[in-house]
Amino acid sequence: MAVTEAQNPLLGENTCGSLLKKLQEIWDEVGESDEQRDKMLLQLEQECLDVYKRKVEQAAKSRAQLLQALSDAKLELSTLLSALGEKSFAGIPENTSGTIKEQLAAIAPVLEQLWQQKEERIKEFSDVQSQIQQICGEIAGNLNLNDVSPAVDESDLSLKKLDEYQSELQELQKEKSERLHKVLEFVSTVHDLCAVLGMDFFSTATEVHPSLNDSTGVQSKSISNDTLARLAKTVLTLKEDKKQRLHKLQELASQLIDLWNLMDTHPEERRLFDHVTCNMSASVDEVTVPGALALDLIEQAEVEVERLDQLKASRMKEIAFKKQAELEEIFARAHIEVDPDAAREKIMALIDSGNIEPTELLADMDNQIAKAKEEALSRKDILDKVEKWMSACEEESWLEDYNRVLKISLRLYFSFLV
Repeated sequence: MAVTEAQNPLLGENTCGSLLKKLQEIWDEVGESDEQRDKMLLQLEQECLDVYKRKVEQAAKSRAQLLQALSDAKLELSTLLSALGEKSFAGIPENTSGTIKEQLAAIAPVLEQLWQQKEERIKEFSDVQSQIQQICGEIAGNLNLNDVSPAVDESDLSLKKLDEYQSELQELQKEKSERLHKVLEFVSTVHDLCAVLGMDFFSTATEVHPSLNDSTGVQSKSISNDTLARLAKTVLTLKEDKKQRLHKLQELASQLIDLWNLMDTHPEERRLFDHVTCNMSASVDEVTVPGALALDLIEQAEVEVERLDQLKASRMKEIAFKKQAELEEIFARAHIEVDPDAAREKIMALIDSGNIEPTELLADMDNQIAKAKEEALSRKDILDKVEKWMSACEEESWLEDYNRVLKISLRLYFSFLV
């Protein structure tokens, strides 16, 4: 059996040849037979083969692992490129020759760059999707959606997909802006209506949604479908309240004016209620002064109308008697006989019974006065003639009396002379 004699400088003198030589010396000294020696040498050779075999198997296993790592790296490279929507990458080596370790070393930095690019792309997707989720939550009125981060589909991180999300985000941002504009318009309308109606804007707005009061920022205001619907309903309710209050106030203003005219109220007293009568003929949209339709103002007008109503009966008697006196004077000038006591009793009875509106009574008396004036005018010619005739009669009677007195005087005078 051939045994190498080469010395390994790393092992010094403990080479295979030196060890074998030393073993033979021991065998010679011991007296081992050639058969026994060959058996031991075969055993040594087999043990060496087993060692080499194990080393070969280990090397083969290491090569297989490296090949698998290379295959996995290439698959990962392909997967990353597909996920990122890239057909190629500038850092990928075109030449795939070389040892396995050289190929792995060439792919490793490319993978690192692609992983970094993937992480950045995931962050971009997460940011855009989070904004989309937030706006969708604001529109739906479910802000709890923002408690969970959106899941990013890592199988498609292409720029095309990112552009789709960004386009969706832009549309949602546009819708959010439009909704916010509507909300602000509604809030402004509610503010103006509350001011005119003398209502508390803060409580009215926060009743719709707590974010709608003036203390919160514009971007923090709710833009949900429910908020918009409730705002629209609130505006309609306030507009209806405004319409009804204006109608009520105009009715009160009309009653005040009628009562003032009826009782000949002084202008200074009327001016105290200019804030009530100024909207007498105004339309709903024309009333914009804060507090113009406040409940306390309407109540104030109601109290004044009630007060004037209570004064109306006594004043009506005074005014009615004044007109009756005017009517009697016209009748007297026209030589028309009337029963003033009966007329006054009738007026008293009508006013006390309440069966006739004072305005109707005064209007009826005004009609009587107008008719009496017409009747007096129609009798004017006759009355003038009667007055002239009576004057002539009085003058003729005076001449007769004068002549009679003159005759008596002359007779006495001549009697005296005789």
